[in-house]
Amino acid sequence: MLILGFPSGALQANCYLVATGPGRPCAVVDPGDDAADQVDDLCTEHDLTPVAVLLTHGHFDHVGSAAELSDRHRIAVHIHVGDRYMLADPMAAVSAQFAAMLAGQTFPPEPGMVVAIEQSGPLGMTALPIEAIHTPGHTTGSTCYAVAADGARPGVLFTGDTLFAGTVGRSDLPGGDGPLLVRSIRDTLLSWPDDTVVLPGHGPASTIGDERRTNPFLQ
Repeated sequence: MLILGFPSGALQANCYLVATGPGRPCAVVDPGDDAADQVDDLCTEHDLTPVAVLLTHGHFDHVGSAAELSDRHRIAVHIHVGDRYMLADPMAAVSAQFAAMLAGQTFPPEPGMVVAIEQSGPLGMTALPIEAIHTPGHTTGSTCYAVAADGARPGVLFTGDTLFAGTVGRSDLPGGDGPLLVRSIRDTLLSWPDDTVVLPGHGPASTIGDERRTNPFLQ
């Protein structure tokens, strides 16, 4: 498994490329602002072919380059149906204070090719076995993407803004629900083995075991 990552945009949202290895198809998870060129540079360096954009949720800092990559590579943008509206209206799910700060800012266009995820399950990409896991709470449509363990390699969870190293996502924005967020993590993500790697939407990586033992929001 080949996973590459880097932070992008003013809010330093983590963008990831995931493939079974060099020279293979890859999915791009959460390409934020100004991520498209770096994604393409990594694809060139590792001989990767983008086949999908996967969004963990619809907040603007995670989707800023989704439309550009979709257009460049003629690939679909996948997002849960619950957050689909944010691609058309990025300001629909931010606080009034933040909306005022961003007044007059131009946002990228809505992607032309969008796949609305309606339920948890495999995404159907034969070359790249990735499963969508609906984990509402940060937003209505928050979704984690999972790659199952394979032999000695542990599973991987791309958790967006649902679960971070040592904390959890905020739930005070439109569509947020704090108790539901914690239930999503406890009932769904913590069912994965302790060695499962957690790759969040901001900040450093972790593991399910570390979060189970030390995350104060999950005790």
